[in-house]
Amino acid sequence: MELNDIVTKNFESYADVAADIVNALLHEGAMVVTSEEILTAATESLYADSTNTLHNQLEDVAKYHVTGGMPRALYLFANQMKVDKGMILRKAGYIGGEYRRQYEKQNHGLYPVIELVLYWGRTRWKASNNLRQLIDGGKGKIAETTWKYVDDMQLHVWKMRYLPKEIRERFHSDMRIVLDYLAEGNAYRSDRKVIHKEATIKMLRVLSGDKNVDDTEEILKGLDIAEEDEISMCELFDQYTRRGISQGISQGISQGISKGIIIMCKDFNATYEDTLHKLKNKLNISEKEAEEQMKLYW
Repeated sequence: MELNDIVTKNFESYADVAADIVNALLHEGAMVVTSEEILTAATESLYADSTNTLHNQLEDVAKYHVTGGMPRALYLFANQMKVDKGMILRKAGYIGGEYRRQYEKQNHGLYPVIELVLYWGRTRWKASNNLRQLIDGGKGKIAETTWKYVDDMQLHVWKMRYLPKEIRERFHSDMRIVLDYLAEGNAYRSDRKVIHKEATIKMLRVLSGDKNVDDTEEILKGLDIAEEDEISMCELFDQYTRRGISQGISQGISQGISKGIIIMCKDFNATYEDTLHKLKNKLNISEKEAEEQMKLYW
């Protein structure tokens, strides 16, 4: 599983974030679903191919809306970083399998299954948003009399990077922070309290193109910030940014020293091995780190 998938799935798995997504996007900001009414559901469904071999397909996040001990709906979140032209078929497979499961179980009767595609990509979503469009491709090759008997299915896609302000304002969880940051960039500042600090920072880093966010917990510890602490996004962002600047300065100084040592050794005709050894000892770094510096300046 890719880093983007892991981070977005973890963030949206929080009950308050999941309820917020449903209320903001489906119910136009009305508080129809509460976090207390959200329960985690299985994200896997099975289907058989032409050889009767079973395959599994996964949704990123699946949440039941439960009231009075009864499921009222199943909400599915599918996160996409890239356009998937066959997305409508994935939806058909998963939702069809879920309705079949409900029918065979017959414990609580049938309840709606609703999928939301949360598209985080920067380019336009150009895939077909309904099954009929995918079948015909707008070419008009299917006879009108045939279309009457072709069932359709709609894909509901939200372009998360480009949600207008009136929709972003419907959010009340940490998702609001993420969406506003994507819209406003580094100029974004907010006094909104951050609930899920590590998950939120990881979301911001991944969506900004960071390929490694494993050090997020360590960074927050270094800032003496715990998950239970009450802190605004503005405070958290400023502390995090200051640490990044400090690290950058330290890294720049270190690289400058490395360059100086390497150039001096070359001027005095020192061998590559001797220079590498001196670099390791002077800066107290590993051989791998020293070799990386040697590649830059030797």
